[in-house]
Amino acid sequence: MTDEFFAEILKKEYDGVSPRELSPLVLAYIGDAVYEVLVRTRVVAEGNAPVNKMNSKARRMVNAKAQCNAYFVMEDKLTEDELAVFRRGRNANSYTHPKNMDISDYRHATGLEAVFGYLYLSGQQERITELFELAYPLDTEEN
Repeated sequence: MTDEFFAEILKKEYDGVSPRELSPLVLAYIGDAVYEVLVRTRVVAEGNAPVNKMNSKARRMVNAKAQCNAYFVMEDKLTEDELAVFRRGRNANSYTHPKNMDISDYRHATGLEAVFGYLYLSGQQERITELFELAYPLDTEEN
């Protein structure tokens, strides 16, 4: 996908509003998908395996607790702008949250997803990769 594609979508749908100005839950919505693709790509890159095993590994990386932990790994490396987006996502009033989950973990995960959504819609793919690599370095065997 290209930066022009996102600019055109935002222009049509949001009257040219920058990704920074979108609702934090909208950013988290797209950021969730971005994070999922990154995790699945990492799992596939680790080698051919039965799909149920790959899915199990991905689920261990894409859940509120794991995403909360990932946030704390990269927290010191976030820019002021990214931290502001994170705080907006973390503090957003979502009307639902999964049962049997720590609400603090869930809010941190939402903040992290908002950051990934913001970076994605801003066309900052290299930064997305850089942050993801902090939480899940390529050289680790088990994440």
